Amino acid sequence: MSNVITADHGTVAHGHDEHHDDGSKTLLGFWIYLMSDCLIFSALFATFAALANATAGGPTGKELFDLPYVGGETLLLLVSSFTFGVAMLNMHAGKRNKVMAWLFITFLFGASFVAMEVHEFAHLINEGAGPSRSAFLSSYFTLVGTHGLHVTCGLIWIVVMMDMVRRFGLNDAVTRRLSCLSLFWHFLDVVWICVFTIVYLRGVL
Repeated sequence: MSNVITADHGTVAHGHDEHHDDGSKTLLGFWIYLMSDCLIFSALFATFAALANATAGGPTGKELFDLPYVGGETLLLLVSSFTFGVAMLNMHAGKRNKVMAWLFITFLFGASFVAMEVHEFAHLINEGAGPSRSAFLSSYFTLVGTHGLHVTCGLIWIVVMMDMVRRFGLNDAVTRRLSCLSLFWHFLDVVWICVFTIVYLRGVL
């Protein structure tokens, strides 16, 4: 009887070890997700590069893009990346209220970026330069719109994390999820720099 109990206890302990997650698996899984996102954006960038001159007699990027306006969008996203970094520093210092405050500031900058992008899209469509006008514009709206959709998802994630920090504090699960969100947000920043350089700057110059 004692042998059975010992075996059972051993099985339980072994099962507990198998299900124990110190966070490394979560971060590894999230890195794999980011790599798959890299492949998606790489395909979109390649498509845009191939179709950049396929305007079908329509307007070109030089005629459509307002570089100072896009520069404002870029500045907003870069600042949001900085404020998120400050939030992470406060997370490591265990300052819950400051983490929530800096996440809220990051949300404001990110939401302003999305609002400016939606305004830009609406302006182009009203000018008759919608995605159906040419292959160039179709690839442009797809690439930039995909990035904007990712930022929108990031904003929703920020709101969720603010609520989790408020309710649960900075426990292991919350800090792990904030770390994943930080990777995601900075990844979007890098992608946007590529968008600004390849799509807008190259298109205007």
